Amino acid sequence: MPFDPQTTRYPYTERTDQHYLVVKKNDGKRFDKSYPYIDRSFWFRFKQFWTRILLVTIAFPVAKARLGLKVKGKKNIRANKALLKDGVISCANHVHLWDYIAVMYAAFPRRTNVLVWATNVRGENKKLIRMTGGIPIPDDDTGGTLAYYRAVRKLLNDGGWLHIYAEGSMWEYYAPIRPFKRGIALFADQCDKPILPMAFSYRKPGWIRRKIFHQIALLTLTVGEPLTVDRSLPKREREDDLLKRCHEAVCRLAGIRNNPYSPVFRDDKRIDSYPPLEFAENK
Repeated sequence: MPFDPQTTRYPYTERTDQHYLVVKKNDGKRFDKSYPYIDRSFWFRFKQFWTRILLVTIAFPVAKARLGLKVKGKKNIRANKALLKDGVISCANHVHLWDYIAVMYAAFPRRTNVLVWATNVRGENKKLIRMTGGIPIPDDDTGGTLAYYRAVRKLLNDGGWLHIYAEGSMWEYYAPIRPFKRGIALFADQCDKPILPMAFSYRKPGWIRRKIFHQIALLTLTVGEPLTVDRSLPKREREDDLLKRCHEAVCRLAGIRNNPYSPVFRDDKRIDSYPPLEFAENK
């Protein structure tokens, strides 16, 4: 049976998509129509190349050692190489500051991009986020939103890999899979790209990790089979269907049954109104 950290040390918010981390700096950047959401300049790509070298040689081994990271199901990426090569959207629950490193590790040698909270790209880690493929989601500019959508669609149509944290925010070591925002199904439908579900689950750490490193849990990332759009359904129905199947797949990969949250995010999704989590016995 999967390990549930059941931690209360983090200030989880009332709405399941809200952020609770404090970003200390704010450079005031506006993400408008002129912002390079996908920066293809020579200098940017040169810096990304060396960042990638550091990721492979330093960040990946450190993440595996520090988080006890295990990746299962990479065979599903290899087995569906032909389907994924023309563009793919991956999805996972967002449970750790370093969990995107695990996603990049699972996708390697493919390069990945990830949609990120705009506040993070104004903060102290903005350069690292951009160098590792971070694409800010505009929060204050209509022209920027249109430019962002165009950039993301071009990335996918050019065969790129886009990762989306459909829960909308990072909640450390939270076991249930929260409701998903509709954007992931919208992009998959509009660009006719598969969704590759992934899920983080937890393992109980040993004595040394608990007592010396104060580690709450070890992370396992499980990769599932890709999901495709059902073109036999009307537009709204096929987006609802894909979102539901994606949410169910992430729950299943995390070893969860009877997940307390419904697939679709709504404004009334408060964490104090759901029953306890149950795990599948055979996971």
